[in-house]
Amino acid sequence: MNNPIRFLFAAAMLALAGMASAQTDKMTNSNVNWPDDCAKCGVVTNIEKVSDAKSGTGGAVIGAVAGGLLGNQVGGGTGKTVATVAGVAGGAYAGKKIAEGNKEYKITIRMRDGEIKHAHQETLNSIKVGSMVRLKDGKAKLYK
Repeated sequence: MNNPIRFLFAAAMLALAGMASAQTDKMTNSNVNWPDDCAKCGVVTNIEKVSDAKSGTGGAVIGAVAGGLLGNQVGGGTGKTVATVAGVAGGAYAGKKIAEGNKEYKITIRMRDGEIKHAHQETLNSIKVGSMVRLKDGKAKLYK
């Protein structure tokens, strides 16, 4: 098999796989037992932890200032200087870690009508792939 034929064969296989995937999604959607009282419900198809763009620099600066102010209140003379420096360093580290700790989840939801929607939120609250959820104000909540 020469290279152009291999390329066409691979492209055809990918196209068929994509059609099968889309068809499976629609078939799965019709197999869901949708509750009568939930027109805005959907089924979670994917959950992805979104990398936070925050570097933590702002938290480090705020932490350093707060730590320095607190450290400056302790002792006198050389001890006061040491406490201030330690407060700046400790506050900067703590502030950076707190700022970096922010996380967000991107939840992909296949709605009752087949439309795909996304919710972005900081907590999952027991939501997992396959869960039935209700969308409210752009947030996914477990349907109970």
